[in-house]
Amino acid sequence: MKTPICFLLIVIGLSLGFRQHDLTDNPKIKKGMIKVAIFYPNGEGKTFDMDYYSTKHMPMAARLFGNSLKAMAIDKGVASGTPDTPLPYLAIGYFYFETMADCQASMKANAEKLRADVPNYTNSKPVVQISEVQLAE
Repeated sequence: MKTPICFLLIVIGLSLGFRQHDLTDNPKIKKGMIKVAIFYPNGEGKTFDMDYYSTKHMPMAARLFGNSLKAMAIDKGVASGTPDTPLPYLAIGYFYFETMADCQASMKANAEKLRADVPNYTNSKPVVQISEVQLAE
């Protein structure tokens, strides 16, 4: 009896641990915030070191941005939306700021340091988009 109950508890725990979260599950991300998305395009010969990006570059950015950074996230590209076609982006990094002024001040003060680190994890030229967060109802 103990074994089936333990197994059931493990399965439930794992399924809850791997539950996908959308933006509305993150209390730090709110409508009206500014989101900086950095897209790393895929292409012939393009490489991306996700370990370096997630353990060194993004934490460095968080330290540089300080309290003005409210949240950050990473998407690792795994497939395109069309079967048998290459994925469009190797990765996408996200930074969330309360206001455009916070975003601009953080980016202006730290852009050179962050840009200088890019060759350490990719040979893809980043494409940046700045957006205002909207939440689906």
